[in-house]
Amino acid sequence: MKGRHYILFVLLLVLTLPVDAQCAMCRAVLESEEGQSTAKGINDGIVYLMAIPYLLIAGIGFALYRKFYAAKK
Repeated sequence: MKGRHYILFVLLLVLTLPVDAQCAMCRAVLESEEGQSTAKGINDGIVYLMAIPYLLIAGIGFALYRKFYAAKK
């Protein structure tokens, strides 16, 4: 069963979809720019800031799961 969890984890890391996370006002201002480098940078920053809390909560949940699962053995 452990092997399946590892395979699922690797697939989730490898098979990701591109995400655009700009609000409508930010998109309108940034699309008027000649090069799209600033828009891509802003978009990456938004996605990065959005992902960190989810990773922290997942890490805490995993630590609690391991703690209680180890206590049963």
